[in-house]
Amino acid sequence: MRKICQLIQLSIIILLVSGCSKSTLSLYETVPNDPLNTRIYTLDNGMKVYMSVNKETPRIQTYIAVRVGGKNDPSTNTGLAHYFEHLMFKGTPKFGTQDYEKEKPLLDQIEGLFETYGKTTDDAARKEIYKQIDSLSYEASKFAIPNEYDKLMSAIGANGTNAYTGFDMTVYTEDIPSNQIENWAKIQSERFSNNVIRGFHTELETVYEEKNMSLTRDSRKVYEKLLASLFPNHPYGTQTVLGTQEHLKNPSITKIKEYYKTWYVPNNMAICLSGDFDPDQMIQVIKTYFGTMPKSDSIPTLSLAKEPEITEPVQAEVLGLEAENLVLGWRFPGVAADSTGMLDLIGQIMSNGQAGLIDLNLIQQQKVLRANAGTYAMADYSAFVMMATPKQGQTLEQAKDLLLGEIEKLKTGDFDESLIEASINNLKLYQIYRMESNAGRANWFVNSFINGVDWKNAVTKLDRTSKITKEELVAFAKKNFGNNYAVVYKRQGKDPNELKIAKPAITPIVMNRDTSSAFLEEIKAAKVTPIEPVFLDYSKDMGQFKAKSDIPVLYKQNVTNDLFDILYVYEMGNNNDKLLGTAFQYLKYLGTSKMTPKQIQSEFYKLACSFDVFSSNERVYVSLSGLGENMPKALALFEELLADAQVNKEAYTNLAADILKNRSDAKLNQGANFNKLMQYAIWGPVSPDKNIPSASELKQLNPDELIKKIHTMTSFQHRILYYGPMSQEALTAELNKSHRVPEKLLPVPAGIDFKQQVITEPKVLLAKYDAKQIYMSMVSNRGETFDPAIDPVLSLYNEYFGGSMNAIVFQEMREARGLAYSAGASLNTPSKLKYPYIYQSFIATQNDKMVDALKAFHSIIDDMPQSEKAFNLAKDGLITRLRTERIIKSNVLWNYIQAEDLGLKTDTRKALFEQVQKMTLQDVKAFQEKWIKGRKYIYCILGDEKDLDLKNLESYGPIQRLSQEDIFGY
Repeated sequence: MRKICQLIQLSIIILLVSGCSKSTLSLYETVPNDPLNTRIYTLDNGMKVYMSVNKETPRIQTYIAVRVGGKNDPSTNTGLAHYFEHLMFKGTPKFGTQDYEKEKPLLDQIEGLFETYGKTTDDAARKEIYKQIDSLSYEASKFAIPNEYDKLMSAIGANGTNAYTGFDMTVYTEDIPSNQIENWAKIQSERFSNNVIRGFHTELETVYEEKNMSLTRDSRKVYEKLLASLFPNHPYGTQTVLGTQEHLKNPSITKIKEYYKTWYVPNNMAICLSGDFDPDQMIQVIKTYFGTMPKSDSIPTLSLAKEPEITEPVQAEVLGLEAENLVLGWRFPGVAADSTGMLDLIGQIMSNGQAGLIDLNLIQQQKVLRANAGTYAMADYSAFVMMATPKQGQTLEQAKDLLLGEIEKLKTGDFDESLIEASINNLKLYQIYRMESNAGRANWFVNSFINGVDWKNAVTKLDRTSKITKEELVAFAKKNFGNNYAVVYKRQGKDPNELKIAKPAITPIVMNRDTSSAFLEEIKAAKVTPIEPVFLDYSKDMGQFKAKSDIPVLYKQNVTNDLFDILYVYEMGNNNDKLLGTAFQYLKYLGTSKMTPKQIQSEFYKLACSFDVFSSNERVYVSLSGLGENMPKALALFEELLADAQVNKEAYTNLAADILKNRSDAKLNQGANFNKLMQYAIWGPVSPDKNIPSASELKQLNPDELIKKIHTMTSFQHRILYYGPMSQEALTAELNKSHRVPEKLLPVPAGIDFKQQVITEPKVLLAKYDAKQIYMSMVSNRGETFDPAIDPVLSLYNEYFGGSMNAIVFQEMREARGLAYSAGASLNTPSKLKYPYIYQSFIATQNDKMVDALKAFHSIIDDMPQSEKAFNLAKDGLITRLRTERIIKSNVLWNYIQAEDLGLKTDTRKALFEQVQKMTLQDVKAFQEKWIKGRKYIYCILGDEKDLDLKNLESYGPIQRLSQEDIFGY
């Protein structure tokens, strides 16, 4: 009967599509000269649909945007919008549950207990209530099907399942195959219409772990303090998106339900789409599934007093462990205001990474360590922001004065008028880059909808901006950039606002992996027209030829727009010469015998092109990119710089001091410390990461030595990668004309052959960092080198075990136990033939959850949970994605190089697609038994040992305490 109903429903949709396309077309909103050819449709219930067709790949980027965010949280329940974003993944009465009628009474009891819990202040009483919540949650979980939304997305081959919350918006993202439109719409309409809050207390811990993570990121605290200084009366400043620790620990399900009913209504939502689809058919499907959502006549409006004028600088401080910096901010109207284009242009003139006032006067002249500027764009207000990190011995106040000095130059017009034209050209370039991807296109729609910007104004904004004169810009700056700013000084110190809250006792919930709802089975059974996979044929999908001096060229023509990328790639790097990285940093501050550094940077910016020279451990990448029409001029200028860079001893002295300051600052950063700890675990005490010039070597180095390395770089053997609009013939002619190389290239010098250490005995590496969260990883290397025969089953194991929200790791560490916001584990394929496979796990978790996290990781890694249904979903999802994945543009060239690095001559996805279809759960289990189970690990723990259970830690292996000098090498 269900199948007959489905056929009838499909027939109705087809009739609607064929019979209504002309009338539908007449109802689209369109804008002349729209580069996206956008069609906007408004359903009868007020829901907006933005569409841009892009046939490059058989996939569609979807964003469902709700015009509500952190600013709409009740002041007594901050963080609610973000928390509800997490709960939107928990299901409905139709999915996420085996029996909603039996589950619902338990969920109602849990809701009531949380209301009591939030009003109770006695610690003992709260603990007892939470014990009841935990017990009831465990009983309710017997009926639930955790992560079934993610299983639904896996079933239709979706990528990028996620969501994000800001002050003004909550946005839900999926990248779906183009043949799954109806299934996607069916799932999303059910999800948005009939949300059920389940799995609440474990998800609460996940959100709290996300809050913990934010507390170790000083940049977030500075951002929040700046907004508090600029917006003392608006929720942008009076509350934060993540909410307070106190509010997060006292949530109200009742308030969350009220919030959902109030804001998640069709006339407060937009569906934003870009990809491979027919707009008329898309609209009919969306009307069928979303058109029945009832319109609301009572969407609240924020009624807030206007922010008072700022008449003198507002000063504030933030304390934290990371390096000192400062932020300046001026308040402006929201994104929909006329001033937005002016602020965009001012942002480019002040800081564009090449030739802005800050770039040339502060960065190029080495007056600060780092600095930039730009706009925080929001719906109700915006802020123009400038940031700086001081040099060694420089105060924050001195850095602030330097930033304000550049504002004065803006206000007095102390810049060349040609900078405005160049900025407009580069804004056009950025717009082309944004249109390169479906995500960039659809996100443009999201911003327009959320910020209340009419699409015509969004499309024509750049044209309006291009008409701004220097006189208008200077007048605007004089009027708006005075002492009406806020400044936040980020100083080093212990943050007194952090609260230490003990972990709650949580009984792991039941996962019910082999259970599925009728709704999921219906989606899986739905018939769709298969999309045939397309794999690369390197002999057809790219060109290979030789330029002068017998240089190999990998070529891919850009037939879409005028963007180009050209790279010179050398099979040598810091392992061959540890001064290369320093030499290429030095290049950015150098001129030639004919041009100053300022003139060079300004010329590249006028050409809407940019260059970079970067040395990794084993490769050097010399790159140039931008507008294809200007490539010949940009290439000639770039080659001139490489061949004729002139020594500047003062610039080198400053650079050496800045390198040492950056190294010192890195030791203050949690992520940098953890990365160095991981490198120590993988390589041991002698690693490529430590192969850098010492402080004394930097101070004693003659910069002429660096100049010589720059000048001789193009003399070494290399190959060229090109993606752009030029034909092979034109490119060959241009390279032969401009590329300055000797007739015979030099072989690359020998390098140090660093070895990744085989791990034969367990060990704990403990490095100190004082934070509420530890970062922890298990690392295992048994010395096995690349074997293409295992690649398909390895990929399927990673997909099933650690590859997504539907995978075992996510379910066990986050869903079942609430141990982390972020967790993962996988066996990583080596990047080159000489390197081994390495198994790695990762989790960021509250310090007192470390024991639970280690125990849980070992349990699931060594005794992998087996579920036939979960396996089939992982397998089908992988196959569906392989069918619709397309490697295009410059990625073709990089895919070829990656294959070549592993001794392969074909696209590995072809074998993966063919073999995975025959695999069973027993194949994955056999792989896990042979390749994963029983490994010896190095346990990397970054945290403060006074907060850790060292006795338990010692049960995993002897503890080796590492200093920062041990892991950083300086």
